Amino acid sequence: MIDRSAAPVETALDPEQLVGLEDMDPEAFRAAAHRVVDRIADYLADVEAFAVLPPVEPGSIAAAFPPSPPDAPEPLDAILADVDRLVIPNATHWQHPGFLAYFGTTASGPGMLGEFLTAGLGQNPMLWRTSPIGTELETVVVDWLRQALGLPDAFGGLLTDTASTSTLIALAAAREAAGLDASAEGLAARELGQLRVYCSSEAHSSIEKACMTLGIGRAGVVKIPANERYEMDVAALERAIGEDREHGRRPIAIVATIGTTSSTSVDPVDAIAYVAAREDLWLHVDSAYAGAVAILPERRGPFAGWERADSIVVNPHKWLFTPLDASLLLSRRMDRPQAAFSLRPEYLRTLDREAPVLDYSEFQPQLGRRMRALKLWMQLRWFGLDGLRRRIARHLDQAQRFAAAVDADPDWERLAPVPFSTVCFRYRPRRLAGREEEPDVRAWLDEVNARLMDAVNRTGRVFLSHTRLRDRFTIRLAIGNLRTQPRHVDLAWDLLRSAAADVDDDRTKEPGDG
Repeated sequence: MIDRSAAPVETALDPEQLVGLEDMDPEAFRAAAHRVVDRIADYLADVEAFAVLPPVEPGSIAAAFPPSPPDAPEPLDAILADVDRLVIPNATHWQHPGFLAYFGTTASGPGMLGEFLTAGLGQNPMLWRTSPIGTELETVVVDWLRQALGLPDAFGGLLTDTASTSTLIALAAAREAAGLDASAEGLAARELGQLRVYCSSEAHSSIEKACMTLGIGRAGVVKIPANERYEMDVAALERAIGEDREHGRRPIAIVATIGTTSSTSVDPVDAIAYVAAREDLWLHVDSAYAGAVAILPERRGPFAGWERADSIVVNPHKWLFTPLDASLLLSRRMDRPQAAFSLRPEYLRTLDREAPVLDYSEFQPQLGRRMRALKLWMQLRWFGLDGLRRRIARHLDQAQRFAAAVDADPDWERLAPVPFSTVCFRYRPRRLAGREEEPDVRAWLDEVNARLMDAVNRTGRVFLSHTRLRDRFTIRLAIGNLRTQPRHVDLAWDLLRSAAADVDDDRTKEPGDG
């Protein structure tokens, strides 16, 4: 019972106490926003003036900031001055046309404008009623992307932050589809046998992380050997599934990849889909990087069979030039991710609408969600599918030109096929041809190629990354940046050959010299 005998609490505030407690005044915001936009435009115009990878060492940047936050407000001039002094020069410039590392993530102009509007609207489309436009525009954009990718209308989906989250949701759905009822009953107290998820030895680490999170564990991930083209061996997959069933383990899903992270190899999805159907296993296709190529109807050969998958992930923030973050998860069985994550306490129910509502939080672990659809909607309209197709086709052509240059030079060798826009290669002087498997030669080639890549990156003009293929140090050049022109790819090749010439001039440490 409330004690009403107590003296009332004074709730009125002196108007002077409210001064300075509001947000930035709209007119002050307008002026400040113009200045910020001018800085962004200037940055994009001059981005080539920056070293792609800043010449700094770990820990050196944090030391330049004050150790404690300010007590008093600071003027915008001081803040922007520190943006110019501390932030921009110390960034890795993903917007730089010489960014040829990893898989490019380019924030396009229309995508940035969409982010501005998204931030201004402050939507949280966790429920339909918390953002009717956020919810229904996401439905529209997901379906536009599905159509662009050439997938049948049986696929629904949603937008998440990254492929890692999309894969987590897909494998949670697979767990439910296997009849485990893990969302309600859990796994720890049940005698289920070791759950199994199969993927290629070239598959992304996000699969293991998802299994770690979902209680399947890393021990439940079965890595199937790859062939000489780094594609999953389907016969080995079938043997692994059979052996696991014989030993009382419980297969639940297969993950096939179209565009692996290291080499961008393509698993034989059509054949894998037959195995998944026969074994009654969920098939998830990871095409986070390469999926954008499917918007070119004439380039859909590598995607044969993906329409038979239970779920697919494609990341628009990779090769569709969308600002981070935006991952597209599609599924023919949207009832399964909903079963994995649906939870409706009374305070989240919609009671004042007669029509059914779609609450996207029912399909993912997070409740709160960003409104990612607006920037995608703006981009799709600004570029049009034709504009996106032409840009992706240009990147594919540039990769083939670079691969041809590598193939034509007897001092270099390509280490993987080039189905998309990433070339894997290394320096291997012609005098060492045929000796590559000798231990001292292997070690020398690894060391020299690491030095070459570092020398090129230290120029600041381009940025390359590496991987290991068949335990060989491999340089990767990945073309996916919206601003990359043929001259930037040519520059990378010139820098690599120049660095190799410097190595050739210093042959004091030839393999076998001791």
